[in-house]
Amino acid sequence: MGMTAGEKKAWKKGFSAGEDSVEEGLPGWFGTFADMMTLLFAFFVLLAAISTMDPVKLQEMANSQGKSLGSKIKAQGKAEEEGEFEPIENLAAMKKEMKEAIEEMKKENPAGDPPLDVQTSSKGLIVNIKGDFAFPSGKADMKPELGELLDKEIIPRIMASPFQIEVAGHSDSDPMPKKWQKFYKSNWELSAARGGTVVRYMIEKGVPAPRLLAAGYGDWYPKGIDSLKKVNPMYNPLTLTWKDPIIRKNKDGTEVIMPTVLSLNKTPKQKAANRRIQITFINPPHHGKGRSATKMDD
Repeated sequence: MGMTAGEKKAWKKGFSAGEDSVEEGLPGWFGTFADMMTLLFAFFVLLAAISTMDPVKLQEMANSQGKSLGSKIKAQGKAEEEGEFEPIENLAAMKKEMKEAIEEMKKENPAGDPPLDVQTSSKGLIVNIKGDFAFPSGKADMKPELGELLDKEIIPRIMASPFQIEVAGHSDSDPMPKKWQKFYKSNWELSAARGGTVVRYMIEKGVPAPRLLAAGYGDWYPKGIDSLKKVNPMYNPLTLTWKDPIIRKNKDGTEVIMPTVLSLNKTPKQKAANRRIQITFINPPHHGKGRSATKMDD
């Protein structure tokens, strides 16, 4: 049934009134909402910019969710034969390999601690080898045990991966004894010599020289530094002092005493942990294809 003439007139009048009541442009609240969204986006961008990304954990998360971030592990179904490994193309897979190797060492020698441990940082995957296991005191000549460990656990995995490798020597805070100063003036020289010795050994065993970096950190990078960076991503290791700590004030007025080299070498256990050879599988963004490609076939 159609509308009557009166109903049509009323409908047109109501439509015109409604049309005239709507203002042109966006509603007033929309500008405030847009500003809030822009500020929120800027906040999260800033949060991401100041955060420290752990590439190993990122890859572990990606692998667990079946996603592809960077390169994937090529599972070819081949068993390890004669010390050879399947291609290891990301740091999460390398971490898993090294963890399994450590567990095997624990089974073989339940009474003793394995001579190495694994940790992650923004730089990549770090394998720490105990310095007392690797070298005689005050010398840069490798012990046979270190050669066996490198041959069995480290070098085959380097050859199966695309990563650039940094080999760094570290020491505790004890000064170099006078009887050894004719060979090494300080811990700097000794730690660098030890890093170079391991690199030279790896080259002799077939690791391409362009993939290797030798470094010596002396006593200025105690092992506890990496733990501090994880707790406080804003901590800058370049502010580390030898004895007198830097004191920082928080916004609430409380004081924070920053660590020193000596405070991280207080106990014999800390000193033993600081005497180490550190082998780092470097996260690909830290190096370019000119030195170490990020793909197995490059």
